[in-house]
Amino acid sequence: MIKIKVKLLDKSLPVPNYAHKGDAGVDLYSAIGCIIKPFERKLIPTGIKVSIPEGYAGFVQPRSGLAIKHGIALVNSPGLIDSGYRGQICVIMVNLDKENDFEIKKGDKICQLVVKKVEEAEFVKVDKLDESERGEGGFGSTGV
Repeated sequence: MIKIKVKLLDKSLPVPNYAHKGDAGVDLYSAIGCIIKPFERKLIPTGIKVSIPEGYAGFVQPRSGLAIKHGIALVNSPGLIDSGYRGQICVIMVNLDKENDFEIKKGDKICQLVVKKVEEAEFVKVDKLDESERGEGGFGSTGV
């Protein structure tokens, strides 16, 4: 288990933790209250900064309950938090509901953070790639 250092910018918000044993993500909370109108997007601060160790990255992902119940999504999903980033984690939320405003209250759970091990890659310029069974098939090549 790795340790993630967390700096609370707002002491009234909880330190992220796992809700259930075996969960992959921890909930992050809104540091502000606001309204997101239909088809509007807003940058929402979480009130925390983190220090993710080198060799790992954080991936900010939407909450399924907000998506199904309210049409709330994250525009940049998953949002990537590199190990060297030390700024506040913020998320770009969008309200996809055609008719209803969505109210966020300070302290509401707004997204999840998953920390994963990542490999550093060396990119080598070549004139030809090796063949694969899939080849260049993509964008619906296996059917719709």
